[in-house]
Amino acid sequence: MTWATGEGIRCTWIRGGTSKGAVFLAEDLPADTAQRDALLLAIMGSPDPRQIDGIGGADPLTSKVAILSPPSRGDADFDYLFLQVFVDKPVVTDAQNCGNILAGVVQCAIERGLITARDERTLAKVHMLNSAQVAEVEVMTPGGQVTWSGDATIDGVPGSAAPVLQNFPEAAGSNCGALLPTGNALDTLEGVEATLVDNGMPVVVVRARDFGITGSETRDTLDAHTELKAQLERVRLAAGPLMNLGDVSEQSVPKMTLVSEPLQGGSINTRTFIPHRCHASIGVLGAVSVATACVIEGSVCAGLSAPPTDDGTVSVEHPIGEVSVVMHATAADGALEISKAAVLRTARKLFEGTVYPPDSG
Repeated sequence: MTWATGEGIRCTWIRGGTSKGAVFLAEDLPADTAQRDALLLAIMGSPDPRQIDGIGGADPLTSKVAILSPPSRGDADFDYLFLQVFVDKPVVTDAQNCGNILAGVVQCAIERGLITARDERTLAKVHMLNSAQVAEVEVMTPGGQVTWSGDATIDGVPGSAAPVLQNFPEAAGSNCGALLPTGNALDTLEGVEATLVDNGMPVVVVRARDFGITGSETRDTLDAHTELKAQLERVRLAAGPLMNLGDVSEQSVPKMTLVSEPLQGGSINTRTFIPHRCHASIGVLGAVSVATACVIEGSVCAGLSAPPTDDGTVSVEHPIGEVSVVMHATAADGALEISKAAVLRTARKLFEGTVYPPDSG
């Protein structure tokens, strides 16, 4: 694939939640998917474990891309396509959403002229192309201008920033066709009990103790546990067809989340693999799906998780803190209906300018 030698592309680099990524307008990238992906691999510096010749941060959490464009459906303000650029493989995938990067795209859409800010606060309806669902995202816009500064804090990110409120009213079953793709609260895969849930992110929730660990191990310890990772991958591959995802051997979903009793006063403790490296924290939509499992009767979380607070908050602990998910769920005709799944995030613009891919050869 080729692109114009020496031609730069306008890019905004953001920290969204606990991730970092590059934000582009679709009009600035090739329309052909293969050419676009080749260009993004070159920009990020993949495949290379250090991404030394690109702007990627040598970690799945810092090798992400958001592409923004005018809305393709009437009930949305703009379209957002998330792409995960693999670090050490020549792979770019749109198989999942990213709620962390979502925390910064409304501000970028305003600053790039896709939408108009309102005074004080702007509530935008974001069409997440990966799952064909609309998320509601509220950002601070005093005087009709984006502000990235504020007093909100989230675990895993030093300092403070403006609050970003995210609600996912259409998340249930957005990737797999149903909140519980198998129709069961509990399935057995490769001899292990699991809850297969999709509330914005396909997740296989399993008990840490069933894999011979406590769930309190560090990220580095779990990343070095090759036997554990092999066991998890066998379960993940078995889950793919059951979750209507097919062969997932080359996909980044479903995620694998090991749960255990809360350690810091939250609702549930987690260790998540994305899918082959242990997450430094947990993804936003991954946390929503785990929180959902906590309110499903008979799931693997039964007996492990504490009940939600009076306002419906489920506190999902992860290696560097917690994510609070406000869950409003009701049982109707034997099925669980989710009316609200909301989280608080923050974002910061790190730089805006022109990125130059290497010569295309």
